[in-house]
Amino acid sequence: MKNTVATFAKMKENGEKISMLTCYDYSTAKLEEAAGINAILVGDSLGNVMLGLPDTLSVTMEDMITFGRAVSRGCHDTMVVIDMPFMSYQVSIEQAVMNAGRLMKEGRGNAVKLEGGASVCPQIKAITSAGIPVMAHLGMTPQSVNALGGNRVQGKSEAAAKQMIEDALAVQEAGAFSVVLECVPAKLAELITKKLTIPTIGIGGGAGCDGQILVYQDMLGLFSDYTPKFVKHFAELGSQMQAAFKKYDEEVKASTFPDEAHSFKIDDEVLERLY
Repeated sequence: MKNTVATFAKMKENGEKISMLTCYDYSTAKLEEAAGINAILVGDSLGNVMLGLPDTLSVTMEDMITFGRAVSRGCHDTMVVIDMPFMSYQVSIEQAVMNAGRLMKEGRGNAVKLEGGASVCPQIKAITSAGIPVMAHLGMTPQSVNALGGNRVQGKSEAAAKQMIEDALAVQEAGAFSVVLECVPAKLAELITKKLTIPTIGIGGGAGCDGQILVYQDMLGLFSDYTPKFVKHFAELGSQMQAAFKKYDEEVKASTFPDEAHSFKIDDEVLERLY
């Protein structure tokens, strides 16, 4: 059964936890769907884990459309949410609606995600009015890394915590169907979750959120440039892949691969007639 915004609402109502992971390609999308993941985020984190960029700021609309389209081809029941990249929605409401529409039409997403609180509520209202579901994103917002002074926990002071609660209520009022809480103190995230009627999705937000999301390369041990505190390795596929690559390299150089079992045959009589 297709996961939709209605699924998210029902799961919160029933106290069921929502599972999300990032994804950027067809093959991995099929695996995540087969595992029962409720929703996939085609995140602008692809800038880091797929393109090798130091941050998400250089990711383009074309990048998001290309990767989003690949993921959507691998999903039938899983909801696909696509990030709106930096400066694709901040300039104007018209720009925001146009680019959100591109992610739905060309990227084949089921919803879009954008960062910010009260300041982006006009964009959220306009996008949802156009029939496009919006997931909001509060806390440590990577697109604002320069304004925040780095990747750090948000909402630790009374004023900052109060502002985050107000922003969460504002994006809900604007029409967001859920909100990501990134690098937020667990007790604050739990309080926000209780105050909202829409689901919260935590990434470094503690167990009190309605759901969780991780970058799939992080949780599989595939990305080693840095490891955030909130990441748990559910497997160490990076080391396994490296060992497999090394074994392949050794066998090729020793001429033990390919062997007869991995080669094709031709009748010797045919070969004799070639001389």
